Order: sequence, then C-alpha cells, then structure tokens
Amino acid sequence: MDAVRCPTCGFENLPGSDVCDNCGSDLAGHDTPQSPTTFRGQLLGEHLDALGIAPCETVEVGSDVNDAIRTMHDKAIDCVLVTDDGRLVGIFTDRDAVVKVAGLAREARQISTVMTRDPVVLRHDETIAVAINKMAVGGFRHIPIVEDGRPTGVVTARDVFRHVVESLG
Repeated sequence: MDAVRCPTCGFENLPGSDVCDNCGSDLAGHDTPQSPTTFRGQLLGEHLDALGIAPCETVEVGSDVNDAIRTMHDKAIDCVLVTDDGRLVGIFTDRDAVVKVAGLAREARQISTVMTRDPVVLRHDETIAVAINKMAVGGFRHIPIVEDGRPTGVVTARDVFRHVVESLG
C-alpha cells in the first residue's frame, strides 16, 4: 500500500495514519496519495521563507535580564533568543518579562534564570502548517528558526496571521 500524502503539507505518511505526522492535519478518508489542490492547502503548504521573516535578536546566556528587556523595548520586539557561543539555548519573551520579572527588584539577574530553556524550534524549509500546529499544540506565539543549532529568525503568530490575511486578498 502506498504512503498517504497529506493534502495540507504534502508529507508522505505511513498507510493507515489518521493524522499527518508533519502538520497534524486530519487524514481520515485519504487512503490514496493526494496533492494539495485547494487554496487553503497551497497556502498552508508554503515554506516559512514565504513569511519574509526578519533576522532575530540574540543575547548571550550570561546577559542581564534588564538589558534584554531594554533591547526588546528599544527595538520594539516581543522576544530575544538566548545563545551560548552562538547556539540556541533559550528564548525570553514579553510574556516571560511580565510573568517572571515584573514586580521584582531591578537587581542584576542573568537571563538564564528566567528564560524558557530548549524551546521548540522550526527550520526555514518547514511549512506554515507545521508552524501553526506547533504554535497551537504548545500554546506558543514565538518559535525560533534554527539552522545547525544556530538561530536565524523567529516565526511569530503575527507573521503567520499577516501572511494568511495578505494571501486571502
């Protein structure tokens, strides 16, 4: 029996799969290989490169939280990626600033004490459907894009929604 091709992202799943292993789309009733034929399928099957993601802002793991927050404020960004010798080790978001830092004394504190360690990541060649699925399942608004363990960008829910709205006309 042939693999079941996901109508949303084109991933070839094992025969009998009810849900796509790549993007989580429903495969029930799709017992023959199919290609994405609907506008929705084509849109969600696009690679993340289609979002036009800007380079990310990084800070080293030993950086001070207050400096990271100042950088986020000055650059009007929602998160910074935390690196150790250029490799991604964490993410610090505006939500982390509110939940983990706001109201505490402004004493020096390493970002490693409040960052989210080992965040879920994406590769630039993954599809928009995969990003949406990871955001929905994990409750994330920001997912780093990495290449060989080094951050190259961040996909945000805002990026995805903007792209979908622009594509719909």
